[in-house]
Amino acid sequence: MQSIKDIFRIGNGPSSSHTMGPLRATRIFKEKHTNASSFRVTLYGSLAATGKGHFTDTAIINEFKPVSTEIIWRPKEFLPEHPNGLTFEAIDSNGNTLDSWTTFSIGGGALWEDNLNSPTQVYPHKNMHEILHYLNNSGKTYWEYVEEFEGPEIWIYLTEVWEAMKNSIHNGLENDGVIPGALHLSRKAALYNTRSQGFSGSLKRKTLLFSYALAVSEENASCGKVVTAPTCGSCGVLPAVLYHISKDYEMADNKILKALATAGIFGNVIKTNGSISGAEVGCQGEIGSACAMAAAAATKLFGGTPPQIEYAAEMGLEHHLGLTCDPIGGFVQIPCIERNAFAATRALDASAFAILSDGHHYISFDKVIETMLQTGHDLPSLYKETSIGGLAAIVKEKDED
Repeated sequence: MQSIKDIFRIGNGPSSSHTMGPLRATRIFKEKHTNASSFRVTLYGSLAATGKGHFTDTAIINEFKPVSTEIIWRPKEFLPEHPNGLTFEAIDSNGNTLDSWTTFSIGGGALWEDNLNSPTQVYPHKNMHEILHYLNNSGKTYWEYVEEFEGPEIWIYLTEVWEAMKNSIHNGLENDGVIPGALHLSRKAALYNTRSQGFSGSLKRKTLLFSYALAVSEENASCGKVVTAPTCGSCGVLPAVLYHISKDYEMADNKILKALATAGIFGNVIKTNGSISGAEVGCQGEIGSACAMAAAAATKLFGGTPPQIEYAAEMGLEHHLGLTCDPIGGFVQIPCIERNAFAATRALDASAFAILSDGHHYISFDKVIETMLQTGHDLPSLYKETSIGGLAAIVKEKDED
């Protein structure tokens, strides 16, 4: 497995696969063709179907400026390698193509080349079964496992990640108004945070948790800076849970960083053996993965054993199996923002359920990943980030009536 740094990428929303990935690819192609007179970029499949709502074209055009760029949309054409395909062409002054490059944005801000170019394998184990066996024999826990193979410098990176997560919450709670896009959706985070002050006990804690998740997700939808965890579309779940626990239980930052490392391992296993791409497996790969990561992190903070932590993560993913990716209008707003808030509460529920147990359970985390991948492949493409099926199709039909 690769470094957990690939799970936690800091950048601007609203989508790791539709904004961060294409922007990164644009920068790579731009550096190779500084003398091009113009550029042409063809978007395929899911990138074309929801690219306008995800501001894919805006990110590419702005990066190529002042050189002009033509965007070609082919939403019904899916390249065989991955649903998120895009082809770059550098054009000379006579209109001739100097060079072309086809790549794929595979989720979490990563590109197809990241897996092709012999990426450095940081961890010797490929699934959770092997990791648990190693931990059982060594007596270590997940954060020690991360430190052993990533080195102590991983804490510097995770400190940066935690600071970025907190900033996205703070910014989201400070900002109000309408989120960019045709849906004219109003921000709710600040309002929920204010209303929490009129409550007490569990209702207050839940309302605050909602506000934290909404804050990050609304920042993401507004193209603000967030951390993929593991994607932009699901970036509100883990920060909300960690921030809630740090505030409500007065957890020191060093403990939060260990929980982040724990979450990263579970996200890494999903990415290695399954998928975190909504365009490939639906929203179970994004929100389901985020919930699993947050459940693992919470269980570590509450003193769970490695088997209990694995159980919590398993439930976080299992109970999102089959979740479709059907953003209305292609915007990472409805139902995406609310899903982050509800997944945060489900992560804490999974953590509590796991801690009440002895950690033994029937279905392993690895089996749920296998099931998620198969379920994702069985889902028709219209339920995988194309905005032509599910909630997106029904709401659109009603609007047209």
